[in-house]
Amino acid sequence: MAESNFVDYVKIYCRSGKGGRGSTHMHRAKYMPKGGPDGGDGGRGGNIILRGNRNYWTLLHLRYERHVLAGHGESGSKNRSFGKDGEDKIIEVPCGTVAYNAETGEYLCDVTEHGQEVVLLKGGRGGLGNWHFRTATRQAPRFAQPGEPMQEMMVILELKLLADVGLVGFPNAGKSTLLSTVSAARPKIANYPFTTLEPNLGIVSYREGKSFVMADIPGIIEGASEGKGLGLRFLRHIERNSLLLFMVPADSDDIAREYEILLNELRKFNPEMLDKRRVLAITKSDMLDQELTDELETTLPTGIPHVFISSITGQGIEVLKDILWTELNEESNKIEGHIESMAHRPKNLSHLQEELKEEGADEDLTVEYEDDEDMDDVEDLEDFEYEDEDWEEEKK
Repeated sequence: MAESNFVDYVKIYCRSGKGGRGSTHMHRAKYMPKGGPDGGDGGRGGNIILRGNRNYWTLLHLRYERHVLAGHGESGSKNRSFGKDGEDKIIEVPCGTVAYNAETGEYLCDVTEHGQEVVLLKGGRGGLGNWHFRTATRQAPRFAQPGEPMQEMMVILELKLLADVGLVGFPNAGKSTLLSTVSAARPKIANYPFTTLEPNLGIVSYREGKSFVMADIPGIIEGASEGKGLGLRFLRHIERNSLLLFMVPADSDDIAREYEILLNELRKFNPEMLDKRRVLAITKSDMLDQELTDELETTLPTGIPHVFISSITGQGIEVLKDILWTELNEESNKIEGHIESMAHRPKNLSHLQEELKEEGADEDLTVEYEDDEDMDDVEDLEDFEYEDEDWEEEKK
């Protein structure tokens, strides 16, 4: 993975901006010795915002920007002048990015569309100036509200590829070969296990200019859901696929058993993945004659469409495309909000630490900062509770 530019997992430190304090200024003019309070409000602190960008396909750019800090709001000033709002910090992420709290593993948000913006951390509201606290009996208030404090969090950003069809199979099942045959993708192909070390995407052309996206992930072995092999790291990339294509070689000892093993690993990783439509492809079928093919037909799992294919000779490739296109256009795959309906479970913290060590991202990213003296000129802070109703009432 060190030689690759594909980064699907980063840990960053995020900090929103704090609100500026309100001013306690008293108006003074040549002919107005008792002008009264005219302190302005403090500015709002900057937000941390995630924005989907379809021009990004990896989180590589965030590996070198590990601290994301929004601007602080400025303090209010005389003549009821409001402080300047803090600058928002926008984090551009590829579509399909999920954010988690790095300390608790809690799911935070999901960005799936281009241009979609999600406020990850909200900046503090600015404090009200003393002009808001003048009354008939308190004509010269010499206090103002402090701004709301900032928020900070260690955040895990995890990329889950958006594709129509996901390839599932053991190492050397022919997944990369199939992807290179039906699309313009050129994944690494070799005669040894775990040739694919990162997910690959390819656009598969269909009839009348139609197409769909196919995703290839590293091979899954028994126990992948518990961290064996490379499966645990990349299984999340097929969580969003609306269709799963299981691939089992024709020379396997028991095709049905291998299919059940793969299905069981998906069940352990995320039970909701079993709700997806599935297709079974028996690869390397060019080594079979008609008699062996008929014999294998009787041993295949029931209740799932299957096809015998060979990526080398092209056998069954067009039939496979027809089946995939038909399954993709079933009504069950057209439900609005299908992607959003996938439940994001909290991260397993034990697995989280292992993945962070692999990425070299387990170091402490906390930023030390010097706080401003926002509490000056505030007589009794207990009088200022940051309740939305009270705040908005004072604003009016």
